[in-house]
Amino acid sequence: MTEQIRVASRSEVPVLDLAPLLQGGPIDELAKQLDRACRQTGFFYVANHGVSENALNAAFGATRRYFAMPMEVRQRHLMHPYFRRGYMPQGVTQQPGYEADLKESYEVGLDLALDDPDVVARRPLHAPNQWPEELPWLREAAETYFNQTKALGERLLRLIAHALELDDGFFLRYNKKPMVQMRMFHYPPQQTTDAALGAAPHTDFGMITLLAQDPIGGLELKKRDGEWIAAPYIDGTLVVNIGDLFQRWTNDRYISNFHRVTNRTGRERYSIPMFYNLDYDAPVSCLPTCSTDDNPPRYEPIKFGDYIVGRFKAVQKFKTEDAATG
Repeated sequence: MTEQIRVASRSEVPVLDLAPLLQGGPIDELAKQLDRACRQTGFFYVANHGVSENALNAAFGATRRYFAMPMEVRQRHLMHPYFRRGYMPQGVTQQPGYEADLKESYEVGLDLALDDPDVVARRPLHAPNQWPEELPWLREAAETYFNQTKALGERLLRLIAHALELDDGFFLRYNKKPMVQMRMFHYPPQQTTDAALGAAPHTDFGMITLLAQDPIGGLELKKRDGEWIAAPYIDGTLVVNIGDLFQRWTNDRYISNFHRVTNRTGRERYSIPMFYNLDYDAPVSCLPTCSTDDNPPRYEPIKFGDYIVGRFKAVQKFKTEDAATG
């Protein structure tokens, strides 16, 4: 972590203008741009994305307000490790070879009813959200931003299918009860050794991630040649990257890239990623447009949810006293 990190060029991490997608215009050229970005680094920015500035500002305001509250308040909202709604303390996530990540979060998912069959069956990642009654402002801001970003995710699924020469609704057929997770992150100033980072190098688990950064920045990604580059804050944009299961679905045509977060600014850093994961039972196997006789499928089929749950278990360690009984 002592190397100098340069800022990514627009050719390395391009800005895609989603106006044609939102306005119902031609998307062939936009799909080509997305395809190129996913092949090169797996990261790109999106502008004119349809998430309102008011919703974004309110979500960041609620995030800052929540993490300014006393720890004893946040501890009352601890999440269950298998249902993932509520507060996750610092020190839970730890990547192999690194100290625990220097971040804490409040997590929100698809808000399921108590009598939903998957909730009754206690299926992992399926639950009602945890909304503290004494913090109505948290729910209002989080739900508004969640709903707008979820709608953006659905639009991007159509664009991605188009880029892969599939029916535009291909991925939406596995979007009936998606395991979408939004995390409101707080990164305290980093003052420890290079073995401890805000978020150690990792890949995301699922389909796509939609990230709102604050102006502090701190996101860095690893190119295919091994160089680390910074993906800075760009006003009016969100950062999008693809995850492991999407790389698997495309037979390595698209890359789920390693990335990390540092915060050596001396200030508090906040970010709000939405991890757009599809239905638990979505069958992830090589897409018909991503294999040939010379490039046969490289992975065995797997259920979307089985992979996600397995990855969570590998990198997140909850102490008994840190897990809500739910």
